[in-house]
Amino acid sequence: MSRPFPDYLRQCQQRIDDALPRLIGKAASEYAEHAAPHLERLFESIHYSTLNGGKRVRPVLVYAAARAVNPGFANDEALDHVAAAVECIHAYSLVHDDLPAMDDDDLRRGKPTCHIAFDEATAILAGDGLQSLAFELLASVPDLADNRRLALIRTLAAASGPRGMVGGQAIDLGAVNQSPTLETLEAMHQLKTGALLRAAVRLGAQYAGANNDQLRRLDDYGRAIGLAFQVQDDILDIEGSTEKLGKTQGADIARNKPTYPALLGLEGAKQRAQALFEEAMAAIANFDDQAQRLRELAEFIVQREH
Repeated sequence: MSRPFPDYLRQCQQRIDDALPRLIGKAASEYAEHAAPHLERLFESIHYSTLNGGKRVRPVLVYAAARAVNPGFANDEALDHVAAAVECIHAYSLVHDDLPAMDDDDLRRGKPTCHIAFDEATAILAGDGLQSLAFELLASVPDLADNRRLALIRTLAAASGPRGMVGGQAIDLGAVNQSPTLETLEAMHQLKTGALLRAAVRLGAQYAGANNDQLRRLDDYGRAIGLAFQVQDDILDIEGSTEKLGKTQGADIARNKPTYPALLGLEGAKQRAQALFEEAMAAIANFDDQAQRLRELAEFIVQREH
């Protein structure tokens, strides 16, 4: 009998929390001979921004997707490189998202944001460093054929750049004080939030050797849960608390940013999240019990309270 989902979630969270300092520390140690004293503050800010808690949903999706395709690959230590790379991109995006020129937030995961704890220039460099480190991690995944390693790099690059997260952020900045349609809002969030979540699923599947049909179905799953995650975020911005969220509750409303509750009403947003959950379930209906963790993760995403 498999362990209960909360135990699985904690196990995966602990796995990535153990892997991140090990892999980031390895990168830092390579500069020890000549540059370490000068890079101390930079690596301190990188550790601060990455090892400060969080739900670790994206790395957990990497592990669960690999398990769904081939359980034999799910426990590979090399898979930690892939999961850590995704989390590095996510951490970088949060550091930059919080900057005064972007969302100007003072609180992240219940702690002062990177530019508050350090300074704005250091925060920019920490984000830049995390982005580069992510691709260094993928390029150094051990015991993997070059064509599969290249596929992983291409997937994460596309999800992170102007065709993904960065593009969504640009649309978001231009949407403040505007009145976008639901179609525009969904297109924005498919890029800004959804692209990296979708990529996490694809990366785990690619690492485990998924065939084209499996990749297509898992991509449909990732698209649905990626958007559901943002819909639930918008709901929590209204119903959550600063203490639970670890960031300022009501911040999107205060900035007059477009949200699903603003367009659909709170009840309509909840219905949209449920519909996306059902789409995700349908996408992986043909997978066997090894995909159960993905099903449970989808439920967790639409029912979470922070």
